[in-house]
Amino acid sequence: MQEKKIGELIAENREKKGLSQRQLAKAINISNAELSKIESGEREVPNPKILRKLSKYIDLNYNEMMSMVGLGAQSTPLNPFIKNYYKNLKGVELEDAWVMATSSIKNNEVIIETLNNQIRNNEDMEQDKKDILIDTIQDLAYQNETNKQIIDILDENRFEEAKKNARKNKNVFK
Repeated sequence: MQEKKIGELIAENREKKGLSQRQLAKAINISNAELSKIESGEREVPNPKILRKLSKYIDLNYNEMMSMVGLGAQSTPLNPFIKNYYKNLKGVELEDAWVMATSSIKNNEVIIETLNNQIRNNEDMEQDKKDILIDTIQDLAYQNETNKQIIDILDENRFEEAKKNARKNKNVFK
């Protein structure tokens, strides 16, 4: 049996909820044409923000939807073009990318902790605001997972570059 595509799953769950395309599109603030493209498979990789909105209206797990379209960090490797880009960095560009990725993770961790504290310490927070903070935390965590994959690639490059430099230096001192 062929695996179900994201558009088919969205259409199926929308129908189970008794919603027309027009009703769902209006509810999540996108055009009916855009929802039609997603459901038909014409738009194979919908915008993650649209997926998040859809997940709330049609009771689908957001992370599973992200994985289905190849954007879930836990089970999906990096896009081959992105992977290739980072594999080919050398010298200063390699080091700059490594510093940016590690700094991004550290900054995101601080923001995640701050947002978690806001949620914990503000019992009177409206649910809509709390949901926005939770969505932001999930997005930042996803960015961190992506950056960790990038750092793994960059670490391999740095190791290979260090080995080449060591060989060069060894030959210079002969």
